[in-house]
Amino acid sequence: MTTERQKMAAGAWYTCLDDELETLRATARDAVHEHNTLPPTERGAIGPKLRALITASTAMIEAPFHCAYGFNITLGDQVYLNAGCTILDTAPVTIGDQSALGPTVQIYCAEHHQDPHKRSIEGLEIARPVRIGKQVWIGGGAIILAGVTIGDGAVIGAGSVVTKDVAPGQVVVGNPARPIERR
Repeated sequence: MTTERQKMAAGAWYTCLDDELETLRATARDAVHEHNTLPPTERGAIGPKLRALITASTAMIEAPFHCAYGFNITLGDQVYLNAGCTILDTAPVTIGDQSALGPTVQIYCAEHHQDPHKRSIEGLEIARPVRIGKQVWIGGGAIILAGVTIGDGAVIGAGSVVTKDVAPGQVVVGNPARPIERR
């Protein structure tokens, strides 16, 4: 028998209306709440409960922060997440060394079923990983959609909606994000 968590991890359609997944989300909500409410001097770079979920060494996550599960997030060395970032990590999210996310950047791994009954009643969704390379800059308010890979050294303009892969060193802006010449 395959659980909904196993289906989610395998990149298959799963229902998010599942007791095991809800328990895992509750654990993440508790960790996020601690991170967001501890004074910075007590919280450190990442709150203790959140650090137990996220794989990170020298990363810094400003408060407020939100994630769906936490255990699918891997942050490289010297990664910086500014205030208000949201990572809905139904699939693995990897952010490479020395990358920085501006305020309110959002990363979404879930794609919801297009059939209204399957989406609303059955809670069907599918999870696609997001990979962000090393030394990437993502401007404030940008949204990175499911399944996107952003290459090393790329720049994502503020407010951009990234729906497709971004090549290493490329600069993209707009909605949907499109390449522009590097200045």
